[in-house]
Amino acid sequence: MDKEQIKSEYEQLCKQAEQHNFNYYVLDNPTVEDDEYDRLMRRIKEIEAENPEIVSESSPTQHVGGYAINTFEKVTHEVQMGSLQDVFSKGELYEFDERVKKAVGKAVYCVEPKIDGLSVSLEYKDGIFTRGSTRGDGFVGEDITKNLKTIKSIPLELNEKLPFIEVRGEVYMPKADFERLVKTQLENDEQPAKNPRNAAAGSLRQKDSRITASRGLDIFVFNLQRIEGKELTSHSESLDYMKKLGFNVIDGYKTFDNIEDAVSCIMEIGENRQSYSYDIDGAVIKVNDFELRNELGSTAKVPKWAVAFKYPPEEKETKLLDIEINVGRTGALTPVAVFEPVWLAGTTVSRAVLHNQDYIDSKDIRIGDIIAVRKAGDIIPEVVRSVSHAENSVPFTIPHICPVCGGKAERAEDEAVIRCVNINCPAQLLKNIEHFASRAAMNIDGLGEAVVKQLVENKLINTVADLYTLQQQDLEMLPGFAKVSAAKLIANIEKSKANSPDRLLFALGIKGIGQKNAQLLMKHFGSIEKLSETSAEEISAVENFGDILANNIFTALHEPHMIELTKRLKACGVNTVYESDVKSDRLAGLTFVITGTLPDMTRDEAKTLIEQNGGKCSGSVSKKTSYVLAGEEAGSKLTKAQQLGVAVISQQQLIEMIGE
Repeated sequence: MDKEQIKSEYEQLCKQAEQHNFNYYVLDNPTVEDDEYDRLMRRIKEIEAENPEIVSESSPTQHVGGYAINTFEKVTHEVQMGSLQDVFSKGELYEFDERVKKAVGKAVYCVEPKIDGLSVSLEYKDGIFTRGSTRGDGFVGEDITKNLKTIKSIPLELNEKLPFIEVRGEVYMPKADFERLVKTQLENDEQPAKNPRNAAAGSLRQKDSRITASRGLDIFVFNLQRIEGKELTSHSESLDYMKKLGFNVIDGYKTFDNIEDAVSCIMEIGENRQSYSYDIDGAVIKVNDFELRNELGSTAKVPKWAVAFKYPPEEKETKLLDIEINVGRTGALTPVAVFEPVWLAGTTVSRAVLHNQDYIDSKDIRIGDIIAVRKAGDIIPEVVRSVSHAENSVPFTIPHICPVCGGKAERAEDEAVIRCVNINCPAQLLKNIEHFASRAAMNIDGLGEAVVKQLVENKLINTVADLYTLQQQDLEMLPGFAKVSAAKLIANIEKSKANSPDRLLFALGIKGIGQKNAQLLMKHFGSIEKLSETSAEEISAVENFGDILANNIFTALHEPHMIELTKRLKACGVNTVYESDVKSDRLAGLTFVITGTLPDMTRDEAKTLIEQNGGKCSGSVSKKTSYVLAGEEAGSKLTKAQQLGVAVISQQQLIEMIGE
């Protein structure tokens, strides 16, 4: 291969890696398997080592993979939050030891599991948690303090009042919480999170911290970035001290005075990785002594005093016996691979979701194939590829007929899924009622999957509105119900009538209306009736609603069955009117942007105060902004306001405007 061909291959590989980095770090939506990405990066490094004259500054080897996106305020890291060099064999671990010995002589190593999560910085002044941020590109991250405060294991106040300390931790989603999240997403016909790492990252980037709080996130602190008022000499000493301060420190760290024992520990962690309640993708080996670390130094991207050993994903080959089609709440036909059971990552698995026709086609998966399966994040079974086709096999096509009701199924132009279009499909009815009664929707305690199935099979309900005409004697006739349990369920159904209508709107299961969007629509329009009477253009004018989503909502609300359903629900006494918490209209028509630290209230409290008086809050400054409410250490938003000539006010001026 000549130089031009090598350069062309190199540039193409760099572009691929950069796109994968963007999908992984920014969109939280990886489009390539970890091992495939690792192979790609190894090839880029090989080319660079053999052809140093073509190394590009934009190469993924020259910077940390993350980015600082525009959703949150940017934070410049005083100490770079870099990544570690990955190694994949015992030989590379011994090579690392040789490099250390050559530079500084014999060293003590600290070994610890490598948590697969999102790296964050936590800053404390006088023992109080003041700011938390993402890694971003290693130099600039995002301020996610509000969301980090929802993680119960992050101390808001330390056990000692140090003048300043900054620590680094890994936010992760425990396996049990990830499984619950995926189950809920599948029940709602939503695209499930691919792995715990991406679920954690997506949860931390929520604009609504209540969603973050509901995700069960946790953190392990694993590194001391900066400290004032205390002298520490080693990594293990710093971990012990951070634990004493109240931090949840990385589990199972050990020190070794020789590389052989350190390597054995790394292998042992890998053998036991299924026993952890969280996802790990490797182990880290670090020089323990801080003085030796300073002598070793760093490259432009990684420290020379540590490497991360990456474990290969466990895969098994098995035979694909069948592809079943499940019907979801919105009519989505989801293909499911049924294969000969295999023991994989700690459990026996025999089924895996195949998502949609595009997924099947991209991997050319056919019934009878020998397939390779693995667990995404060591949890969710997935088909990685078809290893070999059976003789006379044919490509699999999802039928355009619903397997439950026999009705027609169609694929919309803008969707990857095929949906049953029969609104009376029994499978959809069951899922719709389960969703309607779920905790996040109408929260009808006692109305689970088994009870819903009984009610539908006994023809006691045909729509969710029928729940509100159920009688106690209807339930007493069903197996498993006695007088007391029947009365209790009827009481719970009756109680749900008083719910806020944003719960009802979410419970109706309209595509595109999740909990947050339901709240936004009800705050804006005030009632289900008003929303039903509005145009798609008016819906698109609501913040966060684009034309496509607005049209989908408008169309769904004007379907004859939906019009009839909402009328019946109202006639049954279900609340459809939103009770606003607005106290006055003194700030009506005004849009505010809040920046900096306010003297007597948090940003959330200021936002609530503004909204209670009829104003609106935005996350970015534009010509449409009425006022910027600025506190101490106001950043780029204040600068932009001054450039655009937007009025800047203090907390006291805001209070005076309201008249409090």
